[in-house]
Amino acid sequence: MQRPSPHPSWSRLARPASGCLLVVAAALVQAATPAQIAAGYAASAGAPADPERGRRFFTTTQGHEWRCASCHGELPTQAGRHAATGKPIAPLAPAFDAQRFTDAAKVEKWFHRNCNDVVGRPCTAAEKADVTAWLLTLRP
Repeated sequence: MQRPSPHPSWSRLARPASGCLLVVAAALVQAATPAQIAAGYAASAGAPADPERGRRFFTTTQGHEWRCASCHGELPTQAGRHAATGKPIAPLAPAFDAQRFTDAAKVEKWFHRNCNDVVGRPCTAAEKADVTAWLLTLRP
C-alpha cells in the first residue's frame, strides 16, 4: 500500500491560485475612470490629493533637466511634443482626451517612464495622486 505524500499536490494548490490570478488580471484589464485611478493613488498615499501641489510638481523642475510640462505643455489641455524626439503627444488632461487615465496598467507604465526622466526615481503615490487630481480639474 502506497502512503500519501506529506506534501499536498501542486495541482490542487495551483487551481485556487490560478483563479485568483484570473480575477486580478480581469481587474487590471477592466477600464477605469480617471477619478477611480486618482482615488487609488490617494488611497495608496494615505492622504487626500492636492491639485495645487500637483500643478507645481508638473510645471517645475524636480532636480533633472526636464519637467512634466517639457513635453506635455504648461497647460496639458492641448497636444504636446516630446522634448527629445519631437513626437506628438495627445493632450494629457482627461477632459481633453477621453482615453487618458482609463487603463491603470498604462497609466502606471507612463508614470514609471516619465518619473524617471523628470525626477530620477519612481514617483510616490502622493505625487501621482496630486498630479492626477490637478489634471482632473482642467476643463474645456
